[in-house]
This record gives sequence, C-alpha cells and structure tokens, in this order.
Amino acid sequence: MALEMTVTEGLGLAVTAGAGALGAGAAGSLVLRGLRRRALGAQVVAVALTAVGAVVAGSMAAARAMFLSPHDLDALAVVVVAAATVAVAIALGLGRRVARAGRDLAALTRDLARGEVPAVTGEARPGELEALAGELAATSRRLAEARRHEQALESSRRELVAWVSHDLRTPLAGIRAIVEALEDRVVTDEATVARYHHTLRREADRLAQLVDDLFELSRIESGSLALQFERASLADLVSDAVAASTPAAQAKGVHLEGRVRGPAPELDLSSAEVARVLRNLLENAIRHTPSDASVVVDVGVEGSSAVVSVADGCGGIPPADLERVFDAAYRGEASRTPTASPGGAGLGLAIVRGIVEAHRGDVAVTNHGPGCRFVVRLPLAPAGL
Repeated sequence: MALEMTVTEGLGLAVTAGAGALGAGAAGSLVLRGLRRRALGAQVVAVALTAVGAVVAGSMAAARAMFLSPHDLDALAVVVVAAATVAVAIALGLGRRVARAGRDLAALTRDLARGEVPAVTGEARPGELEALAGELAATSRRLAEARRHEQALESSRRELVAWVSHDLRTPLAGIRAIVEALEDRVVTDEATVARYHHTLRREADRLAQLVDDLFELSRIESGSLALQFERASLADLVSDAVAASTPAAQAKGVHLEGRVRGPAPELDLSSAEVARVLRNLLENAIRHTPSDASVVVDVGVEGSSAVVSVADGCGGIPPADLERVFDAAYRGEASRTPTASPGGAGLGLAIVRGIVEAHRGDVAVTNHGPGCRFVVRLPLAPAGL
C-alpha cells in the first residue's frame, strides 16, 4: 500500500525475487559446505559472495518479471554489477582480516604451548576473536602461575626430602653405633650402659617425633586434615601449653611467662590441633632463646579475632628469612641456629601455618626487641564452620 502496489503485484514480485535469491543461496550453501575445512577467511568470503549473488539473482529475476525495457534492464545490470564488485572487494578485505586474525590466534596458541604469555596487542581483531585472544592470554598467565607454583612445590619437596633424609640418618647412625657397642660388650659398666639406654630412648623419641610431624604435614598438604570443632577457651589452651613447656624452659634456664589481656577469648576450634600449634611455637621459642632470657605468651582479642603472640629472645631473624620460616624443612641460620640443644626437622612452623589456615586464621612473624614475635590470629566466628 505504501508503494502504491496491489497486494497481488507485491506478492508476485516478492515470490519471484525470493525464488531467484533462494537459488543463489542454495548454490552458496553447497560452496560453503565444500569449504568447511578451509580457512575461516575463505568461508567469510564465500558467505559474502553468496549474499551478493542472492541480491543480484533476486534483482534480475524481479526486473525480468516487471517486463522492463532492454535499456532499463541493461542499466539495472550495470548498477548491480558495480555494487556487486564493490561488495566482493569489501568481502575479500574482510576475509583477509579474518585470516590474519586466525593466524594471530594460531601464533598465540603456539606461545601458550611454549609457556610464554601471548601478547594480545597489535591490529584490532573481530570482537569474538579479540575476546578469544584475551582468554588465551589469561589462560597462559594462569598456567604460568601454576607452573611457578609447581616448581616452588617441587623445590620445597626436594629440600624437604634432603633435610628429612639427613635427620633420619643422624639418629639412626647413633642408634646403630650404640646397639653394636652393647652387642659387642664394648661397654659393660652399669653407668655407661644406662647412659647408652637413655640415648637410645632419646633418639627413638626423636625419630617418632619426626615421623609424627611428617604424617601431620602430609595430612595438611593433602587437605585430609579433619578438624573437630568445639567451643573452648583459648586462654585455657595457652595456660596448658605454658605449663607443659615449663620443665623444658627451666632446664634451659629460660623464663617462660603467660599473660591474658582483657577477657579470655572463647571460640570454636579444634582443641587438639590448636594445642599442637601452641606447643610447636613454644618449643621453637625455647629452643632458640638463650639462658636467662624470656619467652612471653600473650593472649587476647583484637577486633573480630582472637590473638596469641609468642615473643622470644632468639636475637632476631634475618629479614631475608622472614618469608621462609614457615616453609617445610626450613631452618634458619645465624641467631636461629641451635647450639646447646638439638634443632627440629624444620616442620614445626610449617605445621603451625597449616593448622592455623585450616581454622581460617593466619600466622605471621616479625622481629621485635631482643628476638622475634610470632602472632596467631583466629577468627572469633570463622566462616563456613
């Protein structure tokens, strides 16, 4: 009605043009099917040519149906050919652009396979391909971070195996030497035999402690550490840990003191595991604190966290080592090197960190005064428990 054409004329003309366009579209579909394994640029060109061919075929079929004069039909053919030529040129340019984008994506994929972070800068790509390039770059960064983490874990594992092998060989060599001396009756007087038996018991206890620490650390790192939460007073756990560590502190001449700042915090926690955290921290502090120095344990509440701090007189930790003290099998040098008392296997602080993080808390260490201070923070209302 808007074109001043009857419905019959309009429908007839639409059917004629549509039939011509449909024939061109069917031919283009067959061509595209044959190109389905070819480059994406070639397929884009085929799609564009099919669209142009459909317009040309529909226009020419409709023109013939309208019984135009030969001159008008020739003029229409010139117009359609000129427009189709420009359209094909544009399609070829777009196809080359898509082909370049495809080659860029192939190069990004090769960079990804080599472990390099692909660069997504350069010539603008079509939106979908640009998004895909960005995803490839993000995936490469995540893979690179995962590889760095894996390398760090592998390095830590090798260091752990080396340290543990050394810690196992030392007591085993001593046990073997003592057993051979007792078997060969190299020593016979009761005092020496009793001393040998005491040494055997001490080395056996040391091996048992090492095995226990390794088992606990393996549970933590594998995620199989099962915590049984219960409502408990953190101050009571600190008091028990201080009481249990007092004989060791007195034997070394270290003054051990526990303090409660403000109201005693109560929270949901695994009492056995938190007690192990406190015991490991106190053993570590007493081991590295010289005689006539002090180890002070504070417990209180700060904001939404229960806080326990253990301050010792170890002489401080080198700044370069502060980030490593919680690594498995790491044992500090200089002021942290044990002298009179034997050191542990370097697993105690790694176990501390694992247990604290399992409680949704955190642990940190800083140099403070004559030594260093370990601070454990546990949320009063941990999420997800």
